[in-house]
Amino acid sequence: MQATIHGERTLTDHDFVRLSKLLDGKLPPGLADLIGAAEVLPSRDLPADIVSMYSQVEIVDLLTQRRQTLTVCYPGDAEPGAGYISVLSPVGSALLGLKAGAVARWQTPSGEEGSAEIVAVLFQPEHSGTLG
Repeated sequence: MQATIHGERTLTDHDFVRLSKLLDGKLPPGLADLIGAAEVLPSRDLPADIVSMYSQVEIVDLLTQRRQTLTVCYPGDAEPGAGYISVLSPVGSALLGLKAGAVARWQTPSGEEGSAEIVAVLFQPEHSGTLG
């Protein structure tokens, strides 16, 4: 049920602090591993093509070729039907910290493997002057 971490991940210092405190620090193993291994940058230095918290991304499922627009958010703001996915979900954890062009991979609760290419980061709070 956890995300599989492939390649480098980059987080903002703001996201790193908030995620580290989420659930009183008792994070799912995949997200805890991501936070522990990620490069942490000041928010102002984050490249525009990196998925941060509250980034809106366009993805293409590698199996079905279905395109979706998703926003990675905190659990309290999650509305999967509206495209807001929790960072605690396998897909949310898989997307966080990757850059456009990368492939996110995850395992569903039923044990199936999922993967999608990040086609574009359509909105990133750090480059709009707001923070999520």
